[in-house]
Amino acid sequence: MADLTTKYLGLTLSNPIIVGSSGLTDSVEKIKELAKNGAGAVVLKSLFEEQIMLEAEHKLKMAGENNLMYAEHSETFDYIDVHVKEKELTNYLELISKAKKEVMIPVIASVNCISSHEWVSFARDIEKAGADALELNIFIMPFSLDKDCHDIQQIYYDILEAVKKQVNIPVAIKLSPYFSNLGMVIKNLADKGADGVVLFNRFASPDIDIDKITVKPAKIYSTPEEMHNSLRWIAILGKTVKCDLAATTGIHNGDAVIKQILAGASAVQIASAIYQHGPGYIVEMKKKLHDWMDEKGFLYIDQFKGKLSREKSENSEVYERIQFMRYFSEIK
Repeated sequence: MADLTTKYLGLTLSNPIIVGSSGLTDSVEKIKELAKNGAGAVVLKSLFEEQIMLEAEHKLKMAGENNLMYAEHSETFDYIDVHVKEKELTNYLELISKAKKEVMIPVIASVNCISSHEWVSFARDIEKAGADALELNIFIMPFSLDKDCHDIQQIYYDILEAVKKQVNIPVAIKLSPYFSNLGMVIKNLADKGADGVVLFNRFASPDIDIDKITVKPAKIYSTPEEMHNSLRWIAILGKTVKCDLAATTGIHNGDAVIKQILAGASAVQIASAIYQHGPGYIVEMKKKLHDWMDEKGFLYIDQFKGKLSREKSENSEVYERIQFMRYFSEIK
């Protein structure tokens, strides 16, 4: 009988299906339901650095408008800044602590980062609260035209190195694919101590309503077609970087889980599929993985993990972008 147990970030998971950071993991009751339905682990909804900063700025603005803050009273700024941070952090630490008491599966904390400022010391408190690992969700939007790609990449490295100095628990980096040399960035992150890299982040995207002539949000949920980019990069990098790789975005069924593991993923993260089908859908995805392993004669995940990576696949050129012309040039 197939054993779905796997390792991710040095943690032992009962299966490779992780519920990713989202509103699905923002309360103890929701986390208990996910664990009950067989999630291998959960990543808590992110603690947002940007949100904390904006809230502090808003409170400072309101204080100024109501004559509650004076230029000579600089401690007012410090009080508001610290108060907002402590409030957000306290709520987050309570979620970690309570979740760890209620479920047996690994609980991975998540921080949405935009800088490597002193707030990363929060990571130490997150570890003390009982988090099994920490996922850093980093995306530096390249708005500024006075920074080159090396400057932006360095921010990622600085954040990782600053956090690694604070904690002993495993640290994973969740990335977007928007780099001039993605492979080198992931290799550098692994060399600088990342225990895992999650590919790829999915962002809120804009759309345009041509009837109302207004900007609106694009589709909230991912689609199955979106998994192919992470599949390519996990297959390319899985055997060449010194850290675990996890796939996310577009993982909508058991078939997608199997494909990503064959490419070399240690685990997958899901969210949209659970929003659309409910926590019970994890049971179906696990069953598909279990039945497929039995059918193919695999007893353990490691027996087929990376079996179709670029290094091991007999048709590895399919992962290379240039092959688009070779395979589809006859399409009219």
